[in-house]
Amino acid sequence: MFDRERVGYYSAMDICHPHNLAQPLDVPKPYGVRVSIRSTDTFARLIGNAWERHHWFATREERDTVLADMASEHVYSRSGDRPTLKFEAVEQKS
Repeated sequence: MFDRERVGYYSAMDICHPHNLAQPLDVPKPYGVRVSIRSTDTFARLIGNAWERHHWFATREERDTVLADMASEHVYSRSGDRPTLKFEAVEQKS
């Protein structure tokens, strides 16, 4: 019925839209941005104070550009809004 090799219960599947892969997946990405939540944020009650998310980049310049954008005031922020996410530059140890 299907022309794909079965892997366990599921069948192997090609990437649905290869044109969406703008960057190769096998490039080392040692430079990162750690996103975490401040303990004063009420959302921390739901996800916990230890929640964090990492975004990884191939170059320091790419990371720094994205970090500046992420940490900047949001276009749709109301005056007086204070960000509750913390953004921190990190690097993977070799």
